[in-house]
Amino acid sequence: MNLIKKYYTPSNTPLGEGGGEGGRAKKSVSVLSPATVANVVCGFDILGFALNNPNDEVTISLSDEVGVQIINQDDFDLPTDPEKNVSGAALLAMLEECPDVKGFTLISKKHIKPGSGIGSSAASAAGPVVAANYLLGNRFSKEDLVRFAMFGEKVASGVKHADNIAPAIYGGVTLIRSIFPLDIIAIDAPELYVTVVHPQIEVRTADARKILKQNILLKDAIKQWGNIAGLVAGLIKHDYELIGRSLEDVIIEPVRSILIPGFNEVKSKCKEAGALGGGISGSGPSIFMLSKDEATAKAVEKEMSNIYERIGLDYQTHLTTINQEGVKLVSS
Repeated sequence: MNLIKKYYTPSNTPLGEGGGEGGRAKKSVSVLSPATVANVVCGFDILGFALNNPNDEVTISLSDEVGVQIINQDDFDLPTDPEKNVSGAALLAMLEECPDVKGFTLISKKHIKPGSGIGSSAASAAGPVVAANYLLGNRFSKEDLVRFAMFGEKVASGVKHADNIAPAIYGGVTLIRSIFPLDIIAIDAPELYVTVVHPQIEVRTADARKILKQNILLKDAIKQWGNIAGLVAGLIKHDYELIGRSLEDVIIEPVRSILIPGFNEVKSKCKEAGALGGGISGSGPSIFMLSKDEATAKAVEKEMSNIYERIGLDYQTHLTTINQEGVKLVSS
């Protein structure tokens, strides 16, 4: 009980119902862990938002065995060694601060394809730690959970980053002002429709980072800072025109877009169809576009489909909205 008192933070606990001190002990819990869009064009490594669709399915149980046992129920052939598995690494980090817990058993069914650019690794890291936290009476804060999940992101990309992890856990749109120490700000964004196209190629996050320039011109940095500030202000003010003007990246997108067939055409045609703007989701190859209404989002989806049908490249689309909850409890 002392451990729960030490870590439990009532004002900042995901999946609070049924957990907490005095709550009925749970032995197993299932959650949906959402896809996410990171960077949001100009906000490289600092901005992200969660999607209502697609989601991974995650079930966590307390175990009498030491460590983390992983059962994969999909066809992605991910490692079951917890130190080499995104979910496993996140849970091992949590166990380091849970001397009263022997281990966890994880059952994972992924629907977010690895390498898709919509936060597959973040979903694998965020879902398990949120579910495990529920089993432990919500003793850890959301910020703690992001910290644990970042160990999973390091397995995936070699770098601890939180622009997918934070929105997956907090929900909505998040700004990561700082990684060390963690400083996460939730942004009260307007209702927006999100259209995503995933060309069926893989762009590994680690590879997409390797091609980035290590030095940039001051004039480009200044322009980028203006766009980031404008985008955050536009989201907070619910100013759609300012959001659209600020969705511009002069540093990362010009380099990474060469990895994505049809990128420039998709972006221009979707804006002609009425999208506020958009760009590469995470490290790609998925491309996202934001719209004010569903009709526009559907028109954007049609443009995306037409382009990849003509190119002759297999693709998948998602028409969804911003997920305001993050990881969602489905059963316990």
